[in-house]
This record gives sequence, structure tokens and C-alpha cells, in this order.
Amino acid sequence: MVEVVHDGKRYILAGHRGEGSFRDLLKWQMEGNRARWPRRVKNASFPPPPERVAGADLKATWIGHSTVLLQTQGLNILTDPFLSARASPVPFAGPKRVRPAALTAKTLPPIDLILLSHNHYDHMDLPALRRIARRHAAHVVTPAGNARWVTRASPSFGIDELGWGEHVEHKRLRIHLTPALHWSKRGLFDANTALWGAFVIEAAGGPIYFAADTGFGTGSTFEAIRAQFGPPRLSLLPIGAYEPRWFMHPQHMNPDEAVKAHKLLDSRASLAIHHGTIQLTDEAIDAPVEALKIALAQHSVDPARFHVPDAGQTLDID
Repeated sequence: MVEVVHDGKRYILAGHRGEGSFRDLLKWQMEGNRARWPRRVKNASFPPPPERVAGADLKATWIGHSTVLLQTQGLNILTDPFLSARASPVPFAGPKRVRPAALTAKTLPPIDLILLSHNHYDHMDLPALRRIARRHAAHVVTPAGNARWVTRASPSFGIDELGWGEHVEHKRLRIHLTPALHWSKRGLFDANTALWGAFVIEAAGGPIYFAADTGFGTGSTFEAIRAQFGPPRLSLLPIGAYEPRWFMHPQHMNPDEAVKAHKLLDSRASLAIHHGTIQLTDEAIDAPVEALKIALAQHSVDPARFHVPDAGQTLDID
């Protein structure tokens, strides 16, 4: 079982290297193996998602990166809403998205719940949270130490902070914070002062797992989810930002590992996230999806069980 401890200042995951050293970061940047991404990718046009989905039915809309709209039991849930042009503390520099968000604060249906996994800029987008707060009466569930940032975006949010293994009831749902092999950092000197994590949503029809950002490790985190909650009805699994492996493997899965996670979870369906939106690492924009196809074949997994929707495409999850 993966466990994290707090030493009074920072969260420590024994035996796990999250953020790479400055020396390794320089080594990576000097290697010069970064693929060239297009400057802009235009989204296809899809019908908007419904305002609500009743009963145990489940719909999922990939908005881009790790942002997914989940709709079930009359409630609308948004994961890690990254909607801004850059993943950066400033609007004029830093990693720039090439694919616009498929939905905006204006075009989203009413948002009831936001699951905010950690404080990296491509997951905790404060300008997006600010815009959402102006239009939606959303409640935020996030790991411990992140409420101060959410409140900075808008004091109107209701917020629950959780530790690993804790849960909160929200209307007809139970939200659990579960382990992830990752790390947190918002500024120069606050590494791991806030917790990070993944989520399980207990809902009618079966659990929904949002892996957020995580390395694969030994696979034990996924085995533990399967043992505690049963096979997820839907798993949101990251497949991008993984090269070079010597630097990225502790914090981001590659597509082969995502398929292994899918199998360990015995997920009834999975949906690919964290790819094709913003260049954070070396691989080409289409490399994760192509590598996923190969991995699914190598591991004898039906591609129909591991969805790769286009941005803005709404899927009915059986």
C-alpha cells in the first residue's frame, strides 16, 4: 500500500522521486530531442453535452488535457479544469496550448462539483476557476493544502480538503481521495507543501476513477483501487507527457503503462486524458495515441474498451 507522510512542512512519499533534480532537468533540456508540435489544432464540431443526465446513465466529454465533464445522477462533475491559453503563472509566457478547450465557462452546462487533483498549472488553472465561479455554483474537492489557492481564485467556492483514504459525501455521490505517484509545486520554494492525489467517485452504476497525474510504479495503486472499490465503470487514465522515460517515469505513465493500469483495474471502460493539448515533454503530439493503439494490441485489450475521444466529443458510457 502506498502511503504518504507529512513532516510538518511537506508531504513525503517514501521511495518515490517526484520532481526531478535541477541537474537532471538541465540534462533533459540539453538533449534536444523535443518533437515539433503544430502551432494550433482546430477542434472538430460536436453537439454540446446535455444540461443534465438522469439516473445511473453516464456521459463523458473530453474538453482537453485532463479536463473531462462527467454527467450522471443529475449532477455535472468537472475534472482539473484547465481552460486557459497557457499553463503558467503569467499569461504571456510558459507552455501554450495548441488545441483550444472544447468547452468554456460560458458553454459548460451547470457545474456542481470540481475535482482538483493537485496544484500544477496545467491542472489548477486559477483564471479558469475564477471564470467558472462567476457562472456556476460549484463545490471543489481537492487534496489537503490546496484550498488557499482555490479561495484565491474565488471565495465563493465551497471546498473540501481531503487526505489519502478520506472521503466526502456530495449530494448523491461519495468522493474518495486515493494515492497517486506524483508531486506538487506552485512556486519556487513550495514543493510538496500541498498534497496531490487521484479520485474515486462512488455513483449509481459503479465507481468512476480519475487517475489525474501519476506514475505507474509497481502498479500497486491500481490493484488497491480494484480491491477496495471493484472494477471501475470508467477510468480516466493519462497517456501523455512521458518522454524521456528516464526523467518522466516516476510522475507520468506512458501509453503501455496506461493499458497495464486499465488491466489491473479491470476497468469496464477507460478514457485517455493528458495528451494532445499542450506540449510538456518530448514526444510528438500524436505519439501517445499511436503508442496506445500498439499497447492495446500487445496486451490483447479490445480498443472499444479504451476510448480516445476527440475534443468536445460526448461519449455514452455503457
